[in-house]
Amino acid sequence: MTGIEHYAALAEPYLREYGIFAVFIVVCLESFGVPLPGESLVIASGLLASRGDMNIVLLVGAIWSAAVLGDNIGYAIGMLGGRRLILRHGARVGITEPRLAKVEGVFRRYGGEIVMVARFFVGLRQLNGLIAGTVAMPWPRFLLYNALGAALWTGVWGLGAYVLGHHMSAILPWFHRFGYAAIALAALAVVVLLAIRYARARSAK
Repeated sequence: MTGIEHYAALAEPYLREYGIFAVFIVVCLESFGVPLPGESLVIASGLLASRGDMNIVLLVGAIWSAAVLGDNIGYAIGMLGGRRLILRHGARVGITEPRLAKVEGVFRRYGGEIVMVARFFVGLRQLNGLIAGTVAMPWPRFLLYNALGAALWTGVWGLGAYVLGHHMSAILPWFHRFGYAAIALAALAVVVLLAIRYARARSAK
């Protein structure tokens, strides 16, 4: 049993009990800093959907909306004094003022692009809304890039697990090794496989 399949087996009772609502709550809370396994749960729920245990359309919609909502809650917290909160509690996880200042500098320079890919990286996924708020990124700009990033993240991990099934475990090491290139390749693979499924369904009809 692979790591993903093991996690899916552990998460399955909770997903069966609370369904898509559980995924929504966990992803939303993780998105503004609560230490929860949101990404792992997304992959697990995608695997269950591939077996027909969950509705993939409702699942994808819930994941995307939870990610956007959670990040925007984080943005609001950041705008209302989140920097003080981050410095007060961040030392427990290694967030010091110099490190925070460095990340804030990156956000000021590449804000939109960072927001769009932040969900793929532990730490940034939990803090990107907060930091975007502390540096006063214009909210419409943040919302646009955040929505795009959430859609990409949902497509890669939610739809990716749904389309690829147990093969997803073979992709994870490549993603962690090659970073941005793996994001693009994984997204492309999902699009291609969905197109193939659609073409086969039309041919069957």
